[in-house]
Order: sequence, then structure tokens, then C-alpha cells
Amino acid sequence: MNRFIGVVLTTTCLAAFSCVARADADKGTGAVIDKAIKALGGEEKLGSVKGATWKAKGTITIGGDDNKFTSQTTVQGHDRFRSEFEGEIMGNKISGLTILDGDKGWRKFNDMVSEFDKDAVANEKRTVYLQLIPATILPLKGKNFKVESAGEEKIDDKPAVALKVTGPEGKDFKLYFDKETGLPIKLVAKVVGFQGDEATQETTYGNYKDFDGIKKATKIDIKRSGEKFMSQEVTEFKVLNDVDAKTFAEPK
Repeated sequence: MNRFIGVVLTTTCLAAFSCVARADADKGTGAVIDKAIKALGGEEKLGSVKGATWKAKGTITIGGDDNKFTSQTTVQGHDRFRSEFEGEIMGNKISGLTILDGDKGWRKFNDMVSEFDKDAVANEKRTVYLQLIPATILPLKGKNFKVESAGEEKIDDKPAVALKVTGPEGKDFKLYFDKETGLPIKLVAKVVGFQGDEATQETTYGNYKDFDGIKKATKIDIKRSGEKFMSQEVTEFKVLNDVDAKTFAEPK
């Protein structure tokens, strides 16, 4: 009997402690999210953005060689996305286009167009939110994302706070914030490449600049499986009050 009572008391105490710990964790994650939103421009400013477009230039590393490219991206919400690029790989000029329009999507390389199947659409939606969440943070306050504390560590010798985020499809990623400024500085996630291969991708954000009251990282570096993959500089960023629906139409 004494053993039974002891188990009940222990379980009750652990449950109570767990509730308190969870409440503290929720409070802590909320503070990190709110600080980041404020640092990026504030909830009112970020929440009023209907769409945005930006241009970038940089390099993509293939086989140890850096290949230059330029790109332009346009987004509306979190399920309408258009990204086009031009570049040169091993002396060959190439162009590409990726479009996501809700539950439809397409990819175009040079003159070849392919339509996304269900899995490709799901993967592209995740790719889009992995790009957009560090830029606004606002989706983390919604019901589609589960957020929990992931401790602290140093990023480039600076204290950083980490959050573990689980998306609507059940996959998670870690997002790190500069402890002093609150700005997002790193994201780590499993991603699927064009060939269907999965890799751990580390994206770092820096050189934040103000664009009409919104701060955006203009230096973005990406590693895949620990190897240099892409480096880009955002050269132009504009908030759009309206986006022509034709922007997300099937490419010809």
C-alpha cells in the first residue's frame, strides 16, 4: 500500500512539475518569438504584407566549383511562390523557374517544363515556409506550427537561443536567434534535393538591412551535409500590395 501511495504521489508531483515546466517553456518560446517579430519590424508591419519580391545574386557550388547566378523571387502568402534564376554552370548558360500555386506547381529548366506531383507539391510548400518563416516569424504564432525551446548555444561566438519547430506535415527544424538583437541567424532542417536525396541543410542569415520599416537578411549562406552549397546577396526587396495572378500561372 505504501509503495502504491508513493507511486501515486510521485506521478502526481511529476505531472505537476511537467505542467509548470511546460508553462515556463511556452512563456519562454513566446518571448523569443515576440522579440524576433519586433526586431524584424513589428507584428503590425509584418502582418500587413500581402506579398513581396526580391532580387539576389550569388554562387552555387557544384563539384567544388562556384557558379554565379542571379535570381528573382515573388511570394504571396505561404502557398504562392515564384522563383526564377539565370546562371552559368561549367560554361553552359542555364535558366530555371519554380512556381507554386496552392496545390499545383511546376518546375522549368531551360525549355523543359515538368508538373509537380502530390509529393513534390508538399516538398515545395515546406521549402517555401523554410524560406519565409525566418523573414517574418509570424506563422510560428499560428496553430500549424508546434514550437518548443531547444536551449542555447553559440553561433559565430555569439549567444543564440534555439527553438525547435514542427511543421504541419510533422517534420521539424531548428531556428536560432541572436540573444541580444532577437534577429534570426540560423536555420537547420532536413531537405530533399532535386534528385530526391535528403540532406541536412544549414542556412545562416546576416547583414540585415531596413527596407521601408522591415528588416531583411541580405547575406544568406547555405551548407548541405556540411559542405558549401550556396551563397547569395539580396540586392533589392519590395513589399507588394497586390500580386498579379498570372505571376503564378503554369509556365509555357
